[in-house]
Amino acid sequence: MSLLSSARAATGRPSDEPPPPDDLVVVPARHPWRWIAAAAVLVLVAQFLHGLITNPGWDWGTFFGYFFEKSVMDALLITLQLTFAGAVLGFAGGIVLAPMRLSKNPVLKSVSWGFIWVFRSVPLLVQLLFWANLGYLYDRLQIGVPFGPGFFSFETSTLVSAFGAALLGLALHEAAYAAEIVRAGILSVDSRQLEAAAALGIPRLRQFRRILLPQAMRAILPNAANELVNLLKSTSVVYVLAIGELFYQVQVIYGRNGRVVPLLLVATVWYVILTAALSVLQHYVERHYSRGYVR
Repeated sequence: MSLLSSARAATGRPSDEPPPPDDLVVVPARHPWRWIAAAAVLVLVAQFLHGLITNPGWDWGTFFGYFFEKSVMDALLITLQLTFAGAVLGFAGGIVLAPMRLSKNPVLKSVSWGFIWVFRSVPLLVQLLFWANLGYLYDRLQIGVPFGPGFFSFETSTLVSAFGAALLGLALHEAAYAAEIVRAGILSVDSRQLEAAAALGIPRLRQFRRILLPQAMRAILPNAANELVNLLKSTSVVYVLAIGELFYQVQVIYGRNGRVVPLLLVATVWYVILTAALSVLQHYVERHYSRGYVR
């Protein structure tokens, strides 16, 4: 007789009855490689932190000396202005372009598709340089009868400044991507819900505000937040127009004192802080639009 049969006979249970759960010995699974990998990562992180503290090349004195310096704060404000204004104008344009792209009118659909195709194809840097040199193509812009006399005219050089060219380039570039983000959010909502709302006689504006928008926002927000972070970092490209945003101002400072690494670190840390703030804002907005929704 086997040991298992002897144990079953001693407990008075039939031989084919499984043992109760209390008699089972649960042995946790071993994951030695997981602990080895975690230890290796901790060693690498410790080495990196040790290098940050002990390597004199980081020059932490210069970093803390310029982190809240007035010119850096002024440049940071310009970066925020470009980001906020570019996001508002870009997504306003995207909200207009997305329904045009979904329209059954071939003219509206073609114009929207062409705009998105062009502004997604041309690099942002090229767009900024193009708008900055708009005065080379058109000395004056006028408002009047199409192909006829004009009533008002403006000099392009005074109408489109360096800041205006940067904002125009960022907004149009952002509008092309925002249009696709909004279009994807609209398409994510089941069209049968709108058909049911129309059958119940709900006005179209209320359909959009109460049915389409809350559901579409769940699909729009993650991509929109990602695009907003990308726009924040893209403001560093406007340095080619000699606008005193954060990256340009950092370049000016380390061009004078030669402290390249600590000044680049100043810009890096500020970009990280702003991105973290946008991520926190994204979390609360997503939580607002996710009420009553369980994935």
